[in-house]
Amino acid sequence: MKKIIIFILALTFITTSNAQKLARPKLVVGIVVDQMRWDYLYRYYDRYDANGGFKRLLNQGFSCENTLIPYTPTITACGHSSIFTGTVPAIHGIAGNAWWDRDVKRTVYCTEDKTVNTVGSNTDLGQMSPKNLLVTTICDELKLATNFKSKVIGIALKDRGGILPAGHAANAAYWYDSKVGKWITSTYYMKELPAWVNDFNNQNWVDKYYKTGWSLLYPASTYIQSTADEKSYEGTPFGDKFPYDLSKYIGKDYYKVATTPMGNTLTADFAKKAIENEKLGQGNVTDFLTVSFSSTDYIGHSFGPNSMEAEDCYLRLDKDLGSFLKFLDSKVGKGQYTVFLSADHGGMQVPEFMKENRLPGERVFISTLTKELNKELKEKYNSDSLIVSDDNYQFTFNPDKVNETGISKTEIQAWLIKRLEKETGISRVFAIDQLNQVPLPALVRDMLNNGFYPQRGGDVQIILKPGYIEGYSKTGTTHGLWNPYDAHIPLLWYGWGIKHGKSNQQVKMTDIAPTVAALLHIQVPSGSIGKPIEQVIK
Repeated sequence: MKKIIIFILALTFITTSNAQKLARPKLVVGIVVDQMRWDYLYRYYDRYDANGGFKRLLNQGFSCENTLIPYTPTITACGHSSIFTGTVPAIHGIAGNAWWDRDVKRTVYCTEDKTVNTVGSNTDLGQMSPKNLLVTTICDELKLATNFKSKVIGIALKDRGGILPAGHAANAAYWYDSKVGKWITSTYYMKELPAWVNDFNNQNWVDKYYKTGWSLLYPASTYIQSTADEKSYEGTPFGDKFPYDLSKYIGKDYYKVATTPMGNTLTADFAKKAIENEKLGQGNVTDFLTVSFSSTDYIGHSFGPNSMEAEDCYLRLDKDLGSFLKFLDSKVGKGQYTVFLSADHGGMQVPEFMKENRLPGERVFISTLTKELNKELKEKYNSDSLIVSDDNYQFTFNPDKVNETGISKTEIQAWLIKRLEKETGISRVFAIDQLNQVPLPALVRDMLNNGFYPQRGGDVQIILKPGYIEGYSKTGTTHGLWNPYDAHIPLLWYGWGIKHGKSNQQVKMTDIAPTVAALLHIQVPSGSIGKPIEQVIK
């Protein structure tokens, strides 16, 4: 009798223990749509497919309608890092896509790593890793929480879009080698590509896309949210107007696909293969996949937000997202995975489009201005190239050159500030070490402070007037400033553990990782300053 009682008690304990097992989704998918403005959710809402991705996420998930980026510069590397670390460049150290590094005294690319080699091609585009990221990501924290049993993979056409979200402990990050048209990685992650990646590369998808070309998904007359085709202020990477014949690039120019919607399709299809072959979401622990759709950014830069190209891109991305969610339903199980979708930054309308409609907008050609400034500085101080960087809306002096002049940096800063105040497109200019003494709205001051990492920051800060952009060319547009068109981004949640609803309460990009951490019951990343968005979680 005693043995029977002990057996029953033991069985009860085991049953209770199993019943109380910590509940988590099988898979978390973090999606970043590069350069997606928040208003695209509604600008094209009536045209999105009823079975597409955006309406499913909006109507069945939770939308944080007022999600803002809390720092500047609002650019790709910073955005991807901040979403997945829950913190800002002042802490995670990714101060731009590139920056003048005071330690090594040269410009450094955000994911460069000369200690590793390319895996998957014979180019140098794989010499990349997350080593410049100074904190953990939410993916790293998941690995730590499961004693590294979870599998983490990052995917994007851009190296920085694949590497930075996945973090330091990722099993793999893959990005696109535009010189050869293949997905690659680096020896930071592995010695050779998995067979499934080689099989995917061997399909020569890009040449197939080029053979098909890029035509509008629907009749041109239905693109009423866009300007007419062939605007002089739009870029012409393929020719003047739709349909675009891409066959001339077959076997020659594998970079061009990034500026077409097919770059997003290529990314989505590769992500499906990763889920299938790496069996993500098929084990006993939660896995994490990060996917960044880069082509929206390339198209945005070239054609602008009000172009037919941008509208067509989002209508096609909607279908790709719908297909991807259906794939997750079949492979992982509906209700068994959690998805969030956001953006790394937004984008400004093309200045000439703004002027065409009697709205403020203009270009400031900062790189040309820097050349003029260096010429004037040489005449005044007899030293070449005193300004070594104009990255991230900051001018950085070469400290060695400053010492050679025998003049204090403070005096040279003062001259530069006075000179830049004459530029019509600049709203504010000041020495960065005087940031907290300059009269500025608290929001703007906080964003500048949050974006400044001393060893990777400049000496003089400029702020452009609203509607003004940094001019890289005379067509297209860009992003990078504090303004809502750059800093107001979408944030959609869907799936396991997520409520259905919508909120206009202001939240920040840095709240995304803490919300995922709360959902999974794991520690927040090591530099996190965000907080969980409680209304999202069931």
